[in-house]
Amino acid sequence: MPQENYSMESVSHENRKFNPHPDFAAQAHIGSAADYRQMYERSIADPEAFWAEAAEELDWFKKWDSVLDESEAPFFKWFSGATTNLCHNCVDRHLAGPNRNKAALIWEGEPGDTRVLTYQDVYREVGKFANGLKQIGIKKGDRVAIYLPMVPELVLAVLACARIGAVHTVIFAGFSADSIRDRVNDCGAKCVITADGGWRRGRVLSLKNTVDEALKGAESVTDVVIVKRAHGDPFPCHFKEGRDHWYHRLVQDQPIECPCEEMEAEDMLFLLYTSGTTGKPKGIIHTTAGYMLYTYLTMKYIFDLKPEDVYWCTADVGWITGHSYIVYGPMQNAATQIIYEGAPNEPDEGRFWEIVEKYRATIFYTAPTAIRAFMKWGDQWPEQHDLSSLRLLGTVGEPINPEAWMWYHRVIGAERCPIVDTWWQTETGGHMLTPVPGATATKPGCATVPFFGIEPAILDDDGAEVDAGILAIKQPWPGILRGIYGDPQRFKDTYWCKWGGKYYFPGDGARRDEDGYIWILGRVDDVVNVSGHRIGTAELESVFVEHKDVAESAVVGVPHEIKGQGLIAFVTVIQGRAHDDKLRTELVEMVDKSIGKFARPERILFSSDLPKTRSGKIMRRLLRDIAEGKELGNTTTLADPGVVEQLQRQYEES
Repeated sequence: MPQENYSMESVSHENRKFNPHPDFAAQAHIGSAADYRQMYERSIADPEAFWAEAAEELDWFKKWDSVLDESEAPFFKWFSGATTNLCHNCVDRHLAGPNRNKAALIWEGEPGDTRVLTYQDVYREVGKFANGLKQIGIKKGDRVAIYLPMVPELVLAVLACARIGAVHTVIFAGFSADSIRDRVNDCGAKCVITADGGWRRGRVLSLKNTVDEALKGAESVTDVVIVKRAHGDPFPCHFKEGRDHWYHRLVQDQPIECPCEEMEAEDMLFLLYTSGTTGKPKGIIHTTAGYMLYTYLTMKYIFDLKPEDVYWCTADVGWITGHSYIVYGPMQNAATQIIYEGAPNEPDEGRFWEIVEKYRATIFYTAPTAIRAFMKWGDQWPEQHDLSSLRLLGTVGEPINPEAWMWYHRVIGAERCPIVDTWWQTETGGHMLTPVPGATATKPGCATVPFFGIEPAILDDDGAEVDAGILAIKQPWPGILRGIYGDPQRFKDTYWCKWGGKYYFPGDGARRDEDGYIWILGRVDDVVNVSGHRIGTAELESVFVEHKDVAESAVVGVPHEIKGQGLIAFVTVIQGRAHDDKLRTELVEMVDKSIGKFARPERILFSSDLPKTRSGKIMRRLLRDIAEGKELGNTTTLADPGVVEQLQRQYEES
C-alpha cells in the first residue's frame, strides 16, 4: 500500500525530574534502576526464557511446546500447545489460600448503593452465570456482546464468558444503537447482555431500549440477558418473550460449579472494537495465553501491587483499560479493587475523593482528561478529603501535559506518590512504555522507559533511527493483538505497513531525550482522542455525509483543555441549503445517534469547499492549522489555494 510521509517535530522541553521516594523504593518489587535494567536486558536478550519463567507463576492445564512461534509473522503465536483458562487464573486459583475470603470487588453505584464480593463470592456468581449462559445455548467460540453499566455483573459477565470459552465483545454503554448494531453484525454475536438502565449524572439511562433498537437488523442475536439495575421495579423496557431473559431469574436455580473450558493458548478470548481511519470499526482480536500473562505481569510490576492494596482504576470495562486493568490484570493478582458506576461530579465535584477516603484507596489510575477536569473544578474538592492512603498514582489514555502531571503530583499525590504515566493501546493488550515506580525517575508528561520484552525504536520513513519520528516496536510481545476480526489484510495494512513489515507500527510519533526516555508526541494518522475515546475521523465524517443536504465533510482534532482533544467539523452543503443553526442541530443529533454524545464536535463550520490536493485528497493538516490559529505555510500544491484563505477568514469571524 502507498506509504505516507509522517515527519514529526518535537517542541517539548521538560526538564523537571523526580526520583522514586526512598521509602517507596525500599518496599517495591523492583527497587532500583539497576534492578530494572538487569531484568529488562534479560527480557530483550532471551525473551522466550524470560516469558517462560514468568508464566510459571500462573496455572496451566497443559504446559507449552514452544514459547514463541514466528513462522506465520505477523500472526505470532505464544505458548503453542498449552491449555489454560483465564477465569481459572482470575478466580479459582485464589480459593485454596487466604485470598478466598479477600474482597475482590468493592462496588459503589452512583446513587450510593454498595456491594462487596469476595473471591469466593465471585466464584459462586460466575459459576451460576456461566451455567445460565450454557442453558440458553452459549458455547465455546460463540460471540457474546456485553452492553452494561459499571456494575459487578459486568465483571461477572466477562469472566463467565472466559470460563466457558465464549468470545466476549464489550461495548461501551454510551454508544448508540447504530454503533452496537455495527459491532454485533461484524462479529455475528449470538447473545447480548445488557441492563434495564444505568445511572449517570443523577438519572437512569435506558440501555435495554437502545439494545432493542440496535437489534433491528441484527439477525445473529438469539438471546438477550437483562440485568435489573434500577431500584425497585425494573426501569421501563420492552421484554420479548422467547428471546429476553432476566439475569436474576436465569441464574437463581443454577448450580455454583461450572468447570472451566480448557482453552488452547491461541483460542480467541475477546474482540474489542476500536475506530480506524477507514470509518469502519476494527474488531481487535486478543487470544488467551499471551494476553493472560502480559496483563498479569504488567499489573504486578507497574502498580507494584501488594496484598494489602486497595486499587481503583476509574476506566470503563468497555475500553481496553477496563479489560486489562479492571478485570484480568487485577484479578489474576488477587487484588482488592474499587468499581464505581457513575460520573465523577455527581452529586458534586468531590465524589472521587470521597470514594478514595471512604475505602482507603492506595492506588489510583485515571485519565488525563479526568485530571484536567479536576484541575478546572478547583483544589478545594480534594482538599476536603483525606487522601493520605494513596501511595501510587497512574495515568492512561493519552499523553498528559506536564502541568496537569504536576497538579496530580502535588494536589493528589502530596509530592510523595510516584506517577506511572502509561503508554499503550487496545492493540498492545497492556503497558508498553511506563515508569517502573520504585526504579524510574519520572518526568512530567513523559512515558519514560519500555516494559520488559518491549524494544522500541524511533524511526523515519526509511527506517533510520532518529531522535524524533515514528514509534516502532521491534519484536513481538505476549499481549500483541492477533489480528482484525474477519480482515487479515487490514491487520497487515494497518499495523505492518511500514518498514517492509519488519516492525509493529502503532501510529504514534515519539522522541527520545538525552536520558534515553521516550516522549509520545501524538498520532501520525487521522485518529483523534476525545476524553479518552479514540475515534476515527472518517467514522465521524461518514455520519455527516449521511445527511441529505451534506456533500462532504472533514473532521479534525484540536487541543482541548478538558477533553485532551475536541472535534472541529468542516462541512460542505449542497447548494440551496441554508448554513443555519437548524442544520447544525440536525448534524449534532446524527452524531449522537450514530456514535454517541461524547463525539459531539465543538464547532461545525459550513464551507463551499475543502482544501484538497490535485489528486482530491483533503488536506486535514491545513484544517487543523486553521482551527489552531497557526501559520498555514505553502498552499500552492492545492487544487484551489483560495479555499484555505476563505476558510481561515470564516473560522476567525465565526
